[in-house]
Amino acid sequence: MKNTVLITGASSGLGKASAKLFQQNGWNVIAAMRSPENEKELNLLENVLLVKLDVTNPQQIQEAITKGTGTFGSIDVLLNSAGYGLMGVFESSNPEQIQKQFEVNVFGLMNVTKAVLPIMRAQKKGTIINISSFGGITAGPFASLYNSSKFAVEGFSEALHFEVSPFGIDVKIVEPGSIATNFRSGIEMIQNMIEEYNTELVAFIPKFTKRTEHLPKASAEEVAETIFGAATDQLSKLRYVIGEDAQFYIDLKNKNSEEDFLKLMQN
Repeated sequence: MKNTVLITGASSGLGKASAKLFQQNGWNVIAAMRSPENEKELNLLENVLLVKLDVTNPQQIQEAITKGTGTFGSIDVLLNSAGYGLMGVFESSNPEQIQKQFEVNVFGLMNVTKAVLPIMRAQKKGTIINISSFGGITAGPFASLYNSSKFAVEGFSEALHFEVSPFGIDVKIVEPGSIATNFRSGIEMIQNMIEEYNTELVAFIPKFTKRTEHLPKASAEEVAETIFGAATDQLSKLRYVIGEDAQFYIDLKNKNSEEDFLKLMQN
């Protein structure tokens, strides 16, 4: 039997690139997205099933999994790719924005994972791959909500690894750097209403990009290759970093004292 992967957020970016790669390698693909009726590419591929799934909707989670297993029989790999970034001044954010960031990036990921785990336990095998970010290891200004959501994904994934490994289930984390995907163009910005933050807010992006402008960035296809490798390498490995800029920021934190790291990030 062919292996089957369930991919959330499959309509664009890393999710779509991964769906194509798994399909090209002979896998069955359950491509989950909020608006499958708008998909014009994946629906043309053999052994790809489009399912409607907003990860914040528990009913749609169950319906997507039921439809996927009814078609392909099992789920061997779950790729939690759905997510977005909420950026800006924390003090200017509203409760709805904070709630939504965690509903999608954390609670949605947890709920999809919880729904798939009984299937993997019954078959005594499976791999769960959660998309984090170098921003799940190191935080920066004006990304407090996105960073905290990815820090949560990191902690959840690491703890879950220990819980489910006795059942033959692997949990892995992929930590990309900056990628040219719809994620970047679709970032939600918090409208700042507090004048005191404006000077640093304006200076932040040039300062941030200057640090790594000389480093090559990974493409969505290269991240998909890393994801596919994590799904198939059978290694006892938790974290997969992809992108030299991601490695730069992770090293900046891990290879310096905390005092030096804080100074380097603020300069």
